Amino acid sequence: MAPSQTTYSPSMEKLVKSLKGQTLEASIESFIYLLKRRQVKGDDCADATAHILRQVVAKSKWSDVDQLLSRVQTVGSRLAKAAPHEPIIGNIVRRVMGLIRDEASEDRNADDFGSEAASDIQSLATAIAPPSHSGPPQRPGPVPFRPPPLTSVASFHIAKPKSMFNLLSVVETAESTITAASTPLSQAAPTSIHALRSEVLDGIEEIMDEISQADDQIAGFADIQIFPGDYVLAYLPSRTVERFLVKAAAKRKFTVFLVSLENPNTTTGEAPYAALRKKLSSSGVKTISIASNGLMAYMARINKVVFSARVVYQNGGLLVDSGASVAAQAAKAHSKPVIALGGVYKFCPEDPSDEIAGEAGDSSTYVSYAEGLKLDSLEVENTVADYVPPELVDVYLTNLGPQTRHHLAAIMADHYKPEDVGFSFLSNE
Repeated sequence: MAPSQTTYSPSMEKLVKSLKGQTLEASIESFIYLLKRRQVKGDDCADATAHILRQVVAKSKWSDVDQLLSRVQTVGSRLAKAAPHEPIIGNIVRRVMGLIRDEASEDRNADDFGSEAASDIQSLATAIAPPSHSGPPQRPGPVPFRPPPLTSVASFHIAKPKSMFNLLSVVETAESTITAASTPLSQAAPTSIHALRSEVLDGIEEIMDEISQADDQIAGFADIQIFPGDYVLAYLPSRTVERFLVKAAAKRKFTVFLVSLENPNTTTGEAPYAALRKKLSSSGVKTISIASNGLMAYMARINKVVFSARVVYQNGGLLVDSGASVAAQAAKAHSKPVIALGGVYKFCPEDPSDEIAGEAGDSSTYVSYAEGLKLDSLEVENTVADYVPPELVDVYLTNLGPQTRHHLAAIMADHYKPEDVGFSFLSNE
């Protein structure tokens, strides 16, 4: 059931607390409701998706890996369809599915190792077992028997006498070991499922830690990207960009041009990004506020352009806030480097879609519909997201450090499984 009061955007702390206090299906429905109303978006979608999938692994019933993957995939599709303009949801779902495959593969490798050890034990037991009397006696061959190395038999001791009781014990141990090692995961003991569940939950916790620490790790590379005396243009600085600039201000003295969208209906008298301006000013960094439609006049003086990426696609293109593509094009025309900030969890193994440019928001913030008669023949569109082609980006600054476009494929290959890359969470299947 959807929450009764959704007139505000909840903080991550309140959202996670509310999700934990509900049943699994209620948590999924509540999160879907918030996604459809765009009350949870951006980086918060990644964190909230990880929390939901953690509940799926912990609370849902499953007896093998295929059932768990199917459950995660189904819930991930529901979340992705609720917010088709947030590809970051699919990123987290693929990461969790790859994590499950890795943990299941490690368990199977451990089973294969046990099967090989059991095979060695059975070979030794067969070799030293007394001959059968059902057939005529055969003369032994000229080649003497050579027992396998003792290192392959864990329970074999040199000092133990070769009595009939010991020989039968070896055969019985080998048979029991082979039976346990050949048991498939779908029919494994509950302890195996419990261990896999625990390992997957620990892996999801690591993904959540990666998301929460990404901004601070990106900010740690600020001093090698910004130099003393630089003029930096920060377009609609997000939380990631703010931490990046504040970290750089601790060691560098430079000037920041803060670009904000011009909104004629804004009634607040406070300057845009007042909190960020105060932090930078306390470190001796000068700030200049400019409107988005006037950034071209300052581009010749700018040394570099910095903005945050919502998503980094497979080809190196970016999904960014509206207007950032204009800033990137202006920087390209003046041969200024463009630095895109974003954690690795924002890397999307999909090709960009033409529908990106069609994402629209509420246009009433720019046009007053009280003047309805004047707007009868006027159609107003408010684009909230832009696509930046890869040729306009010079540096991808991630929590793993600065990257170029040619290194993106290797990073995505390390974080996503081939089986999950081709799956579309928005399909009707």
